[in-house]
Amino acid sequence: MERDDVIEYSLDTHHSEEQGKLIRKKIWKVTALLTVITAVEVLVGAYIHQSSAIWQLVKWSFIAMTLLKAGYIVLVFMHLGEEKKTLRYIILVPYFLFMLYLIFIALTEALAIGNALETYGV
Repeated sequence: MERDDVIEYSLDTHHSEEQGKLIRKKIWKVTALLTVITAVEVLVGAYIHQSSAIWQLVKWSFIAMTLLKAGYIVLVFMHLGEEKKTLRYIILVPYFLFMLYLIFIALTEALAIGNALETYGV
Protein backbone atom coordinates (compact mmCIF):
# COMPACT_ATOMS: atom_id res chain seq x y z
CA MET A 1 0.00 0.00 0.00
CA GLU A 2 1.42 3.36 -1.02
CA ARG A 3 1.14 6.29 1.35
CA ASP A 4 -0.20 9.53 -0.06
CA ASP A 5 0.83 11.73 2.88
CA VAL A 6 4.58 11.42 2.26
CA ILE A 7 6.05 13.84 -0.24
CA GLU A 8 9.38 12.90 -1.78
CA TYR A 9 10.99 16.27 -2.47
CA SER A 10 14.15 14.84 -4.00
CA LEU A 11 12.13 13.66 -6.99
CA ASP A 12 10.90 17.21 -7.65
CA THR A 13 14.31 18.73 -8.37
CA HIS A 14 14.23 20.17 -11.84
CA HIS A 15 17.62 21.57 -12.64
CA SER A 16 20.18 20.84 -15.30
CA GLU A 17 23.55 19.23 -14.76
CA GLU A 18 25.21 22.65 -15.06
CA GLN A 19 23.05 24.04 -12.26
CA GLY A 20 23.86 20.96 -10.18
CA LYS A 21 27.57 21.57 -10.70
CA LEU A 22 27.17 25.19 -9.59
CA ILE A 23 25.27 24.09 -6.48
CA ARG A 24 27.94 21.52 -5.59
CA LYS A 25 30.69 24.10 -6.21
CA LYS A 26 28.96 26.52 -3.84
CA ILE A 27 28.66 23.82 -1.16
CA TRP A 28 32.38 23.03 -1.43
CA LYS A 29 33.25 26.74 -1.29
CA VAL A 30 31.17 27.23 1.86
CA THR A 31 32.67 24.12 3.45
CA ALA A 32 36.21 25.22 2.63
CA LEU A 33 35.69 28.75 3.96
CA LEU A 34 34.15 27.60 7.24
CA THR A 35 36.88 24.97 7.62
CA VAL A 36 39.64 27.54 7.10
CA ILE A 37 38.14 29.95 9.63
CA THR A 38 37.71 27.13 12.17
CA ALA A 39 41.29 25.92 11.56
CA VAL A 40 42.61 29.45 12.15
CA GLU A 41 40.65 29.63 15.41
CA VAL A 42 42.00 26.28 16.58
CA LEU A 43 45.61 27.05 15.62
CA VAL A 44 45.55 30.47 17.26
CA GLY A 45 44.01 28.97 20.39
CA ALA A 46 46.57 26.17 20.46
CA TYR A 47 49.71 28.23 19.92
CA ILE A 48 49.04 31.52 21.72
CA HIS A 49 49.07 31.15 25.48
CA GLN A 50 46.75 33.02 27.81
CA SER A 51 49.68 34.66 29.53
CA SER A 52 50.89 36.39 26.34
CA ALA A 53 50.47 40.11 25.84
CA ILE A 54 48.16 39.75 22.85
CA TRP A 55 45.67 37.39 24.52
CA GLN A 56 43.06 40.16 24.78
CA LEU A 57 43.26 40.64 21.00
CA VAL A 58 43.00 36.88 20.49
CA LYS A 59 39.78 36.72 22.54
CA TRP A 60 38.18 39.50 20.52
CA SER A 61 39.30 37.90 17.26
CA PHE A 62 37.61 34.64 18.36
CA ILE A 63 34.39 36.57 18.96
CA ALA A 64 34.66 38.30 15.57
CA MET A 65 35.40 35.05 13.69
CA THR A 66 32.51 33.28 15.41
CA LEU A 67 30.10 36.06 14.49
CA LEU A 68 31.46 36.03 10.94
CA LYS A 69 30.86 32.29 10.63
CA ALA A 70 27.37 32.59 12.13
CA GLY A 71 26.41 35.36 9.72
CA TYR A 72 27.79 33.46 6.75
CA ILE A 73 25.91 30.32 7.75
CA VAL A 74 22.68 32.30 8.00
CA LEU A 75 23.29 33.90 4.61
CA VAL A 76 24.07 30.64 2.83
CA PHE A 77 22.07 27.88 4.48
CA MET A 78 18.96 29.93 5.17
CA HIS A 79 19.16 31.34 1.61
CA LEU A 80 19.26 34.86 2.97
CA GLY A 81 22.16 35.78 0.69
CA GLU A 82 19.81 35.67 -2.29
CA GLU A 83 17.44 38.24 -0.79
CA LYS A 84 17.55 42.01 -1.12
CA LYS A 85 20.18 43.82 0.91
CA THR A 86 17.54 45.57 3.05
CA LEU A 87 16.00 42.28 4.16
CA ARG A 88 19.44 40.89 4.99
CA TYR A 89 20.18 43.90 7.19
CA ILE A 90 16.77 43.74 8.85
CA ILE A 91 17.47 40.15 9.89
CA LEU A 92 21.23 40.21 10.56
CA VAL A 93 21.76 43.55 12.32
CA PRO A 94 19.46 42.80 15.30
CA TYR A 95 21.03 39.34 15.54
CA PHE A 96 24.55 40.79 15.72
CA LEU A 97 23.48 43.50 18.17
CA PHE A 98 21.89 40.86 20.40
CA MET A 99 25.04 38.71 20.24
CA LEU A 100 27.21 41.71 21.14
CA TYR A 101 24.86 42.51 24.01
CA LEU A 102 25.13 38.94 25.33
CA ILE A 103 28.93 39.10 25.02
CA PHE A 104 28.93 42.41 26.90
CA ILE A 105 26.84 40.92 29.71
CA ALA A 106 29.06 37.83 29.94
CA LEU A 107 32.26 39.87 30.05
CA THR A 108 30.86 42.35 32.56
CA GLU A 109 29.71 39.60 34.89
CA ALA A 110 33.00 37.72 34.51
CA LEU A 111 34.95 40.84 35.46
CA ALA A 112 32.67 41.49 38.42
CA ILE A 113 33.08 37.92 39.69
CA GLY A 114 36.86 38.14 39.16
CA ASN A 115 37.04 41.38 41.14
CA ALA A 116 34.93 39.91 43.93
CA LEU A 117 37.16 36.85 44.14
CA GLU A 118 40.27 39.05 44.29
CA THR A 119 38.71 41.23 46.98
CA TYR A 120 37.93 38.29 49.25
CA GLY A 121 41.22 36.51 48.52
CA VAL A 122 39.73 33.37 47.04
